[in-house]
Amino acid sequence: MRLELEDAPAEIYLKLENLQPIGAFKLRGAGNAMLLAPPEELEHGVWTASAGNMAQGLAWWARKLDVRCTVVLPDTAPETKIAAIRRLGAGMIPVSFEEWHEVFRTRTFEGLDGLHVHAFSDDAVMAGNGTIALEILEDLPDVDVILAPYGGGGLSCGIASAIRALAPSCKVFAAEVATAAPLAPSLEAGRPVKVDYAPSYVDGIGSPEVFPEMFELAQELLDGSLVASLDEVSAAVRLLAERARVVAEGAGATPVAIARSGAAGSGKVVCIVSGGNIDSAKLSSILAGEKTG
Repeated sequence: MRLELEDAPAEIYLKLENLQPIGAFKLRGAGNAMLLAPPEELEHGVWTASAGNMAQGLAWWARKLDVRCTVVLPDTAPETKIAAIRRLGAGMIPVSFEEWHEVFRTRTFEGLDGLHVHAFSDDAVMAGNGTIALEILEDLPDVDVILAPYGGGGLSCGIASAIRALAPSCKVFAAEVATAAPLAPSLEAGRPVKVDYAPSYVDGIGSPEVFPEMFELAQELLDGSLVASLDEVSAAVRLLAERARVVAEGAGATPVAIARSGAAGSGKVVCIVSGGNIDSAKLSSILAGEKTG
């Protein structure tokens, strides 16, 4: 849909992944990974490490396919996402942020031996995410720029892979929030670097570091990373709710914040609104114009 703004520096379009059954794009990658897996690999269940959205995606498909699902999640996960995972019937193992983050690297967790679906560094997951690009090109074949939230890189790299093959003139940028933006300085340095990480309500993206294998893909596929401040993201959440009647979580609003700033240039800019799973209290606070963190 077109975001109608009188003072917009570009034609801004929204790809509303917040309208998926689980309220986020993760349904695509989770489903692709499970449907491609041999049936015998699902016999002992599936599991993932996730702050909420991949957990919901995997749990949704697990319930549909009658497969047991377990989620390793950080003890800082928002209650909105925890409640959704519980409704979908998945088991949850809360751990510290540090322990949770390490699971992305090791791909193991004691006591879990089913099919592991990595939240971002997984070919099947990224291929599923790439279907977003196909839909964008079907609706807007002359798109100039796509802005995709960057958490682990599976969304932006999946989209960029398809775009490079089908519409190489279109630029694809990662969208990061300044409180947790490792990709931009890593691309500038030519190697993965660690950054200071400040937890915020923008919990769907952000990390202290870029994983090496994802950095290689980002270097190859993305045109760069653009960073928005936390205040700009909050303003974008408010704008989407008030002007477009779209509820976006912080990660989903970050591309809109960047597009509004003019950092993505002019032309036709598509913002991936990756999800809408934001705590009601936090959304209320943002709509009231209160300072958020």
